[in-house]
Order: sequence, then structure tokens, then C-alpha cells
Amino acid sequence: MSHTAKFWHKLDDGRIECEVCPRHCKLSDGQRGFCFVRQCQSDKIVLTTYGLSSGLAIDPVEKKPLYHFYPGSKVFSLGTAGCNLSCKFCQNWHISAARDINILSQKASPREIAEYAKNHNCESVAFTYNEPTIFLEYAIDTAKECHKLGIKTIAVTNGYIEKEACAEFYKYIDAANVDLKAFNDATYAKLMGGHLQVVLDTLLYLKHETDVWLEITTLLIPGENDSDAELQAECNWIVENLGVDVPLHFSAFFPAWKMLDKEPTSLKTLQRARNIAKQSGIRHVFLGNIYDPASSHTYCHNCGKIIIERHNYQILSYHLTGDKCEFCGTKCAGIFEE
Repeated sequence: MSHTAKFWHKLDDGRIECEVCPRHCKLSDGQRGFCFVRQCQSDKIVLTTYGLSSGLAIDPVEKKPLYHFYPGSKVFSLGTAGCNLSCKFCQNWHISAARDINILSQKASPREIAEYAKNHNCESVAFTYNEPTIFLEYAIDTAKECHKLGIKTIAVTNGYIEKEACAEFYKYIDAANVDLKAFNDATYAKLMGGHLQVVLDTLLYLKHETDVWLEITTLLIPGENDSDAELQAECNWIVENLGVDVPLHFSAFFPAWKMLDKEPTSLKTLQRARNIAKQSGIRHVFLGNIYDPASSHTYCHNCGKIIIERHNYQILSYHLTGDKCEFCGTKCAGIFEE
């Protein structure tokens, strides 16, 4: 299933340098990049997982999580193998850290994915489970087929991508949830093997240079990224650089992969984070991976009434006409059905 990849160039020493993400892996013939799925073959980079999908499932769009992008609609979710970060707490490590491109995979062409989504009344297709940056060519071709059939596309991403690849990829994406995994570069280096500024640059690009609907998720890990100071710094940055209308999701950590020694995130910690975000001015703050009904609803920022009531990713009541609150007429940021 190898497919000639984009964003690479030849070096004077005969190696090929990949330019998709900031790692810039320099590969000799036969070598694979850090992500494992981009490989040097015959003086070019190829994507070895093109047409191979894993984790195929139909979900509510709220599970991505996207709460203000066609709420209550169905999304067809898929991923591949590999990742360009090395998060020690990865919940999908059996896919992202796979060293067998056929793991849990089945063949699915871009056209087949789009047609399956259409036939099952899915409003959108989501590239998720592992990092879509590393299977960019497969995702783009799938997005093109989806758009032909009126299907939207979603990227659930770590935001770790180079500028040129970012610009190309998001031409074909309608919504994104970006994992802002910490607001400290040392934590990014220690736990994720990456750098914070790259993710911030991606967020700035998406918000200010595209029409992609943007939401953010921060997984709170006890003792690592959940201090008041770090949460306040993150929220201040979001307000100052992205505005108050970008929905922010705080989700609970559960022990996984190489971080089995940590306790799960408490509800108290998540509620503290939500309070900091709300007090900072962020209008829509949600809690995930934990039961707390009040933090799953969308509230009108003007009158305070519930305009989208949720329970376990399901919509219980809906009080928007277009994007306006039915109670006071105030506009709610998002992309909603007319």
C-alpha cells in the first residue's frame, strides 16, 4: 500500500529529509521515520499505510470531542498506525506505537470511506485514534472524496506539523480538535518528546488563517500539567491569542502504557481547571472522561440558560435556531445545522 509522499527533499549525502513534521527525519534507503509509517524507498519518501485503516467506527461527533460542530451528528472515525510524538500516557498506544502497519488494519480506499460514511448517514469523517499528520496524503485524498459527497472532515490532532504541510492539510479539513497536552515546554519534552511552540503555532494558524472550526483538549495528568499556574497561563494564552469562543475540553487521565504509576485525574481537579478557564473569560469549557453532567452542557454566555443539553455524548435538548439562543437571541460560536 506504499504511496509516494509529499514534503521531502534530497540531501547532499544521499539521504532523504522528511519535512512533514518538526522532526525532519533524515533517512537512508529502507529506513523509516520516527512515525514508522513514512519510509525512504528508491530515493523518495513513501507512506506505507496508504489505504490501510484501523479503528473504523461510527461515533457521535461529541466523542472526538467536538461540541460545537454539528452537535448530535454522526461521524465515521478512522486512523492508521504510528505517531510523531511519544506520549508516555497514550490511550491508543497499541495503534500509535505499533511496529506492524497491518495491526488492526483493513484495506479502505478514500472513495470507499466516503461512500461508507454517506451510506450510514454520517455528517463527517474523522481522522483520529493516531496522528493524522503522518498519513496526510491518505487523509487528504479521503477528504477530497468526502467533500464530493457532501461529507465534512475532522482532524483530531496533536498539532505537531510543519507550516507548509499544515497549510496543505487543512485546505481539506472542516474542523479540528487539537490536543494542547501541556503549557510547559519541559513537560512536552519529557512526556511527549516534542515542543510546545509548534502546537501553539498550529493553533494560531488554524484560528487566524483558515476557516477550520477549532476546539482544544487538554488531558490533565496529576502532578504534571495541572497546577493552577500552568492552567492559568494556558487559559490566558487562549483568550489573548485565540479569543474567548474557542471551546476548551479538560479530560481525565487514566493510567496507560508507560504511566501506570499515576492516579486517575479527580473530578475536583477537573472542576478546578474549568473554574480557572471560566474566570479567565473562556465561554465554553467542558469536562471529559468523567461523569459530571453540568459540565457537559453548552450555556448561553449572555442569559446563562442551557442551549445544548448533553448526557453521555447524547443531545437531550437543543435550544438554538441556527446559531442563535432561542431564549435571548445571542449568537453562539460554532457550526450548527440551520
